Amino acid sequence: MAALAIATDLCSQALGQQPRQYTTQDYAAAERFMGYNVNPLAYKGVVHARWLDDDRFWYRSVDDSGVTFMVVDPAKGTRTPAFDQGKLATALASASNGNIKDDAQHLRLQIDSLSNNSSVLNLTYTGVSYSCQLSPASDTCKRLTPNDKTTGANGAAEKQPPLALSPDKKLGAFIRDWNRWVRDMATGAETHLTTDGVKDYGYATDNAGWKQSDAAVLLWSPDSKKIATFQQDQRKTGEMYLVPVTNGHPTLKAWKYPLVGDENVTMIERVIIDVDSRQMVRLKMPPDQHRSTICDDVTCRGTGSVWDDVEWSPDESHLAFVSTSRDHKQEWFRVADASTGEVREVMTETAPKFFESGDNMVNWHYLPKSSEILWFSERDNWGNLYLYDLATGQLKNQITHGDGNVTQVQRVDEATRTIYFIGVGKEPGRDPYFQHLYSIHFDGTGQKLLTPENADHSVKLSTDGRYFVDSYSTPTEPQTTVVRDSDGKLVMDVAKQDISKLVANGWKPLTPITVKGRDGKTDLYGMMFTPTHLDPAKKHPIVNHIYPGPQIGSCGSRSFEAARSDDQALAELGFIVVCIDGMGTNLRSKSFHEAYYGDLGDNTIPDQITGMKQLAAKYPFIDIDRVGMYGHSGGGNATAAAMLHYPDFFKVGIAESCNHDQRDYEDDWAEKWAGLPVKNPDGTSNYDSQANQNFAKNLKGHLLLAHGTMDDNVPPNNTLILVDAFIKANKDFDLILFPNAAHGYGAASQYMTRRRWDYFVRYLAGDVPPNEYEMKPWPAVMKIMGNGPYDGDFDGGR
Repeated sequence: MAALAIATDLCSQALGQQPRQYTTQDYAAAERFMGYNVNPLAYKGVVHARWLDDDRFWYRSVDDSGVTFMVVDPAKGTRTPAFDQGKLATALASASNGNIKDDAQHLRLQIDSLSNNSSVLNLTYTGVSYSCQLSPASDTCKRLTPNDKTTGANGAAEKQPPLALSPDKKLGAFIRDWNRWVRDMATGAETHLTTDGVKDYGYATDNAGWKQSDAAVLLWSPDSKKIATFQQDQRKTGEMYLVPVTNGHPTLKAWKYPLVGDENVTMIERVIIDVDSRQMVRLKMPPDQHRSTICDDVTCRGTGSVWDDVEWSPDESHLAFVSTSRDHKQEWFRVADASTGEVREVMTETAPKFFESGDNMVNWHYLPKSSEILWFSERDNWGNLYLYDLATGQLKNQITHGDGNVTQVQRVDEATRTIYFIGVGKEPGRDPYFQHLYSIHFDGTGQKLLTPENADHSVKLSTDGRYFVDSYSTPTEPQTTVVRDSDGKLVMDVAKQDISKLVANGWKPLTPITVKGRDGKTDLYGMMFTPTHLDPAKKHPIVNHIYPGPQIGSCGSRSFEAARSDDQALAELGFIVVCIDGMGTNLRSKSFHEAYYGDLGDNTIPDQITGMKQLAAKYPFIDIDRVGMYGHSGGGNATAAAMLHYPDFFKVGIAESCNHDQRDYEDDWAEKWAGLPVKNPDGTSNYDSQANQNFAKNLKGHLLLAHGTMDDNVPPNNTLILVDAFIKANKDFDLILFPNAAHGYGAASQYMTRRRWDYFVRYLAGDVPPNEYEMKPWPAVMKIMGNGPYDGDFDGGR
C-alpha cells in the first residue's frame, strides 16, 4: 500500500484563512450520518414485502425490540405475527446442532412458504433450507440442505453447490464437474443429466468474466419435466489472473475473462434436457453470443439460476428466446421445438446504436395461446410496448404511446388481455424518475394509472395478480405502504415509516435540484447535501459524487433513504455534495440515453460542470473555485477523466476501483455502449478518447487512486495502467491498494471512507484532518445492517 502523501496545502492561506484543525469529535459528528447509524432510526414502519403463494405476504417489522415477522392477508384485512419467534428460535437451534444462535427477536431468516393453516413453515437461514412444523405446544424443524461438504466424482470433498429448484419444489438442479445434475429434495438422491461437460465447455455455467458463481443458469419448464440451458464454450476465451497477498506461496486465481475486441469470446450452445429420460436436444442453430437484451450477462437479476430472454410455452412443447448480437444492435426472436430442436426465426429488430428490452427486466413475452408476441422497443425515442403476430412476425399494433418509458412489465393477463407495467416520465409535472404502476389493454386502449400519489412507487404484485403491495415515498418524504387491488382501489393500509427518531438525531432531508444540461435546454435532475448547520455566509467547497452510467445514473433510487452512501456525512465536514444524472444515463428518452454513445470518455462531465456552475450561481455558499469529485468503478473512471480533461476546474479527485481503459475490462459492457473497436490506418482507434492513461500528462490537482488487489470484476491492472502512465509523465498522485479486497473493499471499506474524508479535508478544504480517526468496526456495521427490514441486504453505495 502506497502511503498517502502528507503535504502542507496552501488552499486556506490563498483564501486568507488559517487551516482548520479537524478533531475526532468533528469526524464522529459526521459519522453519525452514515447509513449504519441513521438507517436503524428509520426502520420502523418500513415494509419490504414478499408474497406467498396464497395471496398473503410477509415482511420484517423492525422496532427497538428487534425484528417481528408479520403476515398480511389482504382478503381478511389482517396483519399478524407470522409465528411464535421464541419457539421457532429454539427449534432452529436444535435442528442446526446449535449453529443458529440468534435470539428470537433477531432471526435472520427468509420465509419460503407458510402453508397448512400456517402450521408448515419452509425457510432459508443464511443459505440453508429448513422445514418446520409449527404447533401451539412447540415447533420442530428439519434441515433440508445437505451438509456443506460432500464427496465429488473424483473422491475429494467439495462444497455443496447452490440448487435451482423446480417449480414443484421436488428437484434441485446443480452443476458438478461441469455437468448438469438434479437432486431429489425428499430423498437426497442425485442423478446426472449430462456427462460430456468438461472444463471451459460445461453446462449452465455462470461466468460472464466480470462476475461468476457456482450457480446453474437455466429455466425449468412449468411442469418440472424439462430444463432449458446451454453448454458454455470458453475454450478459446482469454484468461484473467490474480494472485493474493500471502505470507507464503500464493495460489493463482485464473478464470475466463473476455476483453473488448477479442477475436474469441464466450459463446453458448442452447440445449433442452428431458429430466426423466435424461435425453438432451440441441437446438439446430449456430452458437449464440453470451449476451442478453438488458445487461452484460445472460442472467441479469442477481447471480446464477435465472436465465433471461428465455420463455417456455405453457404446454412445454416449445421454447421461445431472443438472441442478441455481439454489439447489442440486433435482436432475433426465435421459437424452438422442444422435441426436435428445430428453430424458427419469427422476427428481428435492429437499433442504430444499442437495443434494450427494458430497465433491469426483460419486457418481451411469448404468448402462444393467442399466437402473439409482446415486444418492447425504443424505436420512437421512448420505451413502448408493441404486439406482434407469432405466426407471421408482423406488427399488429402499438400498445403504449407518448412520452415516458415502460420500464418493467410486471404481469400479462392473457384472459383479460391486460398488461400491468411500471412506467416513468408519464405524469406531467412530476419527477421523471418517479415510478408508477399502470394497466393497459393489448389493443392500446384503457391505459390507467394505478398508483396516483406524486411519489416513487415500489410495487410488488401477488402471484395471481389480484393484489399488489405499493410502498411509495420521495427522497424527502418517508415510506407509506398500502395494498391495492388490480384496479388500483385501496384495499388496506399496512404501515407508515416513522422517522421521528431520525429527525431528533439532527437529520435533515436532502435538497432535490434541477439544472440545465450541456445543451442549455434539457432538464437534469439530482440531489444536493448540505451541512445540517450550514452557514450560508461562508463559502463551501463542492464535491460531485458521480456514476456516469450509461446503464444507471449518479443519484440512484428516488425512494426515501435515510442515508445515501456517505454523501451527508461528507457534507457534515463542511462540503456541499451533489449528484446529477447527466445526459447519457438511463430512464429518460432514447436520445438522452444515447447522448455520448461511442465516446465513453465523455462520462457526463460537461453536464456535471454546467450543473455545478448553475448551482453556484443560485446558492452563493458554494465555492465553484474549489471543486472535487469522487466515484467507484465507472464513477472512478469518470473522476480521473474529469481531473485529466478539465484540470483547471476539478482540483481534487478520488477514483476507486476504476476501469480506466475499457479495453482492459470485460467485452460485453463497453461493446454495447461504445461499439466494437475499430482501428484506423494511422493506428488510432475509436477507444482512444476514453483511455485515461492517454491523458496522464494533463494532471494538475490532487488525485487519489484506490483498488482491491483481488478485484475480479475490474481487475487491478485497470488502475495500474494509469499508475504507469503517471510515473512515465513524472506526475504526483496518491495510491491505496487493499490487499486481497474485491471490487467492494469489505472490511477495508471503513478505512477507505476515512481516507476519502481526509483527502477532501486536506486538499479541497485546505484544512487538517484528525490523525487516524477510527470509524465503527466493520463487524459492528454488518451486524447493524443485518438486523434491518431487508433480510440483511442493504445498499452499500453506487
